Formats: sequence, structure tokens, C-alpha cells
Amino acid sequence: MTATLPRSVEGLSVDPAALTEVLDGRWAHVRRDARERLHHPDLLPVPGESVDAARERVTRAARQLAGTGSVVRGFPAEYGGEGDAGGSVVSVEMLAFLDLSVMVKAGVQWGLFGGAVQALGTRRHHDAYLRDVMSFALPGCFAMTETGHGSDVQQLRTTCTYDPATQTFDLHTPHEAARKDYIGNAARDGRMAVVFAQLVTRGEQHGVHAWLVPIRDAAGTPLPGVTIGDDGPKAGLLGVDNGRLSFDHVRVPREMLLDRYGSVAADGTYRSPIENPTRRFFTMLGTLVRGRVSVGGSASSATELALDIAVRYGEARRQFSAPGADRETVVNDYLVHQRTLLPALAATYALHFAQEELVATMHDVQAAAEPDERAQRELESRAAGLKAVQTWHATRTIQACREACGGAGYLQENRLPHLKADTDVFTTFEGDNTVLLQLVAKGLLTGYRETFGSLDSWGRVGFIADQVRETVLERTAARGLIARLVDAVPGRDDDVPVLDRGWQLSLLEDREKHLLGSAIRRLRRGAASPDADPFDVFNQVQDHALQAARAHIDRIVLEAFVAGIERTADGAARALLERVCDLHALATIEADRAWFLEHGWLTPTRSKALTATVNALLGELRPHLVTLVDAFAIPEDWKGAAILREEPGRQEEMAAADAQVRRGTATSLEIPPGQ
Repeated sequence: MTATLPRSVEGLSVDPAALTEVLDGRWAHVRRDARERLHHPDLLPVPGESVDAARERVTRAARQLAGTGSVVRGFPAEYGGEGDAGGSVVSVEMLAFLDLSVMVKAGVQWGLFGGAVQALGTRRHHDAYLRDVMSFALPGCFAMTETGHGSDVQQLRTTCTYDPATQTFDLHTPHEAARKDYIGNAARDGRMAVVFAQLVTRGEQHGVHAWLVPIRDAAGTPLPGVTIGDDGPKAGLLGVDNGRLSFDHVRVPREMLLDRYGSVAADGTYRSPIENPTRRFFTMLGTLVRGRVSVGGSASSATELALDIAVRYGEARRQFSAPGADRETVVNDYLVHQRTLLPALAATYALHFAQEELVATMHDVQAAAEPDERAQRELESRAAGLKAVQTWHATRTIQACREACGGAGYLQENRLPHLKADTDVFTTFEGDNTVLLQLVAKGLLTGYRETFGSLDSWGRVGFIADQVRETVLERTAARGLIARLVDAVPGRDDDVPVLDRGWQLSLLEDREKHLLGSAIRRLRRGAASPDADPFDVFNQVQDHALQAARAHIDRIVLEAFVAGIERTADGAARALLERVCDLHALATIEADRAWFLEHGWLTPTRSKALTATVNALLGELRPHLVTLVDAFAIPEDWKGAAILREEPGRQEEMAAADAQVRRGTATSLEIPPGQ
């Protein structure tokens, strides 16, 4: 089956700069500044580099970055920053186009370590340490994860017990599983760490808190009671000195407790503005959401770079030929190659717009004069879901780009192996992706419970489906426009064109409603049993809840794309983005086609039309492939891929040799070597 597309962009001329303008968004000035200023060779990975050489280079790069001011935008203006939380995240995203080790090093120093001092500390901590953190005069670590506890941070085993007689805390690692592990900056550079531990005073435990703890002296020697180890060789991120920290009854002055959310008086009395310990813990973690937002955005930057390399290589690379053709066929002209790259490119555009919206939300929530607990909780949930989807997408897409470049994609000189190895850990740091999707699912279920009561009280038939739209499915972007598009769809009739934006939006919305509603019905049935165990009840529905969470993220990503198009002023750019959005929406539906067929949301005929339309979109967007990666505006010297730096005349030489072979006039010596 083939499809004929209305409102075609065939022959349309689009200025990549017009696309760049909308992609750069609210923090365009930060992106431009990075493109103009970040061009030192230390900022790029070196093929074949040793671990020691990489660490030394990345530390030099961190010092250079401190001098630019680009990495301290999020700190208060009175200390030399700009108070720009959103700008700080975008700065990290831009570093991810360079060496991801530099990005992680910067994220640890200024995002996690400095961010914890800023968010969890009070005025005395800011005055004493922020300027040195910002200048990199005080390299630091963020010591939360333990060998035995990564995801379940609330159950950390490190203890910090207050002694009123000395007015100090006793910081202790009780056993090997409680040591701090995988800690960036720990193995080589860190002089101080923000250490998370269980606070104990007057014999009572008050949950996880954070302390500023010196770990090395000025000469780099570990301080008494502090044991520092090196995590050793890793699959990627060679320039990041991940290490282990253990503490043997280390004395920490009372003033080093970061006490914004919990303080200990000289006599050992504990006070907190948040009485509930669980709420206090999650409030503390919520202030650190910037790190998770940065990881997702950085994964998207790495994905954009991989696609840029693969698309440009596919534009130059030729393989096989059609009957009667004078030359072999450009690789990008093959449908199967388009199937590999174009849907991934469309999804990358969608995630870029979703990230832009998330960063703006984070900035506005954190800049609000009065804290909004519900807005903060929604921010954390969306950040968790997007980070999971962005990093999984990066893993799949970078591998696809590696394969699309054949053997050349396996060479370190062509950057893709670095991107593949360096981003692999993104799926588990700053939160394991599966655990993060559970957080999203919990947020969706909480939305129901808060509005309508406990799960076991819902008994009316049809209640769930009727109520979802007004509660959990609150739209996140371009609300009025999306509501009009969805409300205009007459139903699931096969006569509605698959390119109808309202139909696409409503299908993803209906899938989310159905999955969430059926998950809740299963939970309600399980909870109704007289001997129901809460863990078993949820565990039996866990996979279902995660599917609902993923459907939720798919919906808000598509809505963010629609909102991005609405902001596009240039007519040609807008028309092209409409087509890319069509591809993303239909590819998303096609990927879960079995579910839609199984549940009657698609007929077999409609399903076939869907695939035919996707293929037609690929052909229509093929001429715009290079334009779409041009719009990422990645400076040439940031790409670091030898396959994009062919000598002048190389393609002409290859074409001439190709023609000679076809005429039978070439000898093996006349063919360019290596071809």
C-alpha cells in the first residue's frame, strides 16, 4: 500500500537558521555564547587517550570553563552568578556536544556539589564556600550513592551522629556496602564532599541529611579517617575520576550540616520546618532536580551530534547501484536507511521541544517567590519521565547511527564510539530509568487519589474513563490549541486522515487514559482482597503501571512538539516542522501498533495505511535531511569526526573511479586506496 500526502513540503526551501531560531528557544543567548566561545582543544575527546591523560585534560578543561563564567549562571548574582537556573541547564547541554567527560565533570562540580551547597545550605555556607566552588578553587564531590544503595537513597547506611559534648558529628561508614561509590571527582581532584547520611541525635534518627566534609588537604592527601579509592577503568567517561569514599568516625563540625531543611542545636535538639520525615526527604531531593534535567538534555545533545554525523556520512557514502545507473546509490536514498535515521531524528526534535519546556518549567518553579508544592511535584515527575525516555532514546539512536556508518562508525576518530560509551551510563545515573518511570506512575496514581480518594473506594462503572481528562491528563503545552485539535476529532473512524493532528493527539491521550484506568481497576481489585498485601498488590501491576507512565511521557512529548510549531514564525520552517511532527506521531503509534490493534483503537486497514503514510513521509522528508541536522547548529570543530573532514576533491575522485570501473577501463591501481 502506498500513500499520497496532502500539503507536501516537496520542493520547499527552508533556511536552517529559521529552524535553529525555534530550537534555541528561550535561552538562545546561552547557546550562541557557547558556540562562539567554547573552542579549546581540551574540550574534545582524544582517540586512544589513556585514562590518566583524559583525567588531566578534563581537569584543565574544567578550570578553563570556570574562567568563562558559562558554568556558574545558576548561582546567585551576589556571588558572581546570574541566578539563571534554566541558563545553567542549557550551558550543560551545550557542553554535551563536546566531550561528555567535561560535561559530567562540570555537572558534578557546579551542578551537584555546588548545587547542593546552594540548595541545601544556608547563608553561612554560601558565604564561606560558593565563590571557591564557582572558581574551581574548591573541587568537590556529591557523595550520595552507596555500594549497597543506589536507587533507594532513603535507606542509606552511612551514619552521622551528633555529640553535644564536642558539638561535632561522628560520620561513619559501618560496613563495605555503606561506602560511597561511583562518586565523580573523588578519585583524583575532590577536596571536599557533600556527604549524605542518616542524621542521629539524642538517640533518635531523623532521616537522610547532607554535610560538607573535607576529604583531602591542600596537597591532595586524604584526611585522617577518610579512605579514598578509585573505581578504576570504565566503559566510557574516561576523563571523570569516579571513586569510593569511606569514613572511619570522622569528626564533622556542627556548622557543616547543610541545614536549610533540618538543623541541630548545640544541645542536640533537632528542628525542621517540615515535620514529616518522608516529606522532608523528598523536598530535599526535589531541590536537586536540576541534575536530572541536565542529564536528559545532555543525552539529547549527544543524540543530535550522532545524527548529524550519520546523516552527513550517509549523504556522501554510496553503495550498490540501480540497473542502468552511472553511479552507486547514495546511502540516504535507501528506504531502510531512512527508516533508521528519520524517525529517530523526528523523535529527537520532539524531545528537544519537550526539554525546552521542562527547563522553562523548572526555571519558573524555582524562581517563584512562594514555593508551590504541587508544581514542584509535577516538575519532578516530568523530569524523571523525560530523563528516562531521552537517555533510552540516546542509547538506541547512537547505536543506530554507529551501524549506519558501517565500519567507519566503529573508529574512535569518528566520535560515535565515544558517544556510545559515554552515554551508556546515562540510563542508570541520576536515577535508574525503570525506577524513574515508577516515580512517574506513582505521580499519576497520586493524582487520582488526591482528587477522588483511596483506590479501594472507587466503585462506579465508567468513573475512571470519565474523569481522567480533567485530572491526571492535564495538558502541559499549548493547552488551548491542543484542546481544540482533540475536540475537533469526530471519533476513531477510519475516515479521519492519519495526518490529522487532533487524531494523533487524541490517540495518544486515549491510550494513556485506557492504560491508567485499567491499571487502577486492577489495583482496586487487588486491594479489595481481605488478606491483600500492599507490596504484592502493586507488584502484580508494576509492568502495567510502567506502560501507563511511558504512554504519559509520549503524550506530553508530542504536545511539546505541537507547542514548538506554534511558536515558529517562519512559514517554511513551520511547514517542515509540521511534517517532522507527523512522522514522529505516526512512528510512535506504529511502534505500539500491536497494542492499538489489540484494543480496537486501530483497524487492520488503518494500520496498513499508517505504515504506508510513514513511508511516504520518509520520502518527502528525504531532501530535507541535511537541513534538519544543520538546524542543530553544531560548530564544525565540535564534531570531531574524521569522516566529515574528507580532503577536497575526494568525492569527485571516487566518482571518477566508480565510472571507470563501470566502463571496464580501470585497473586495481587506479581505484582510490581503501575503496
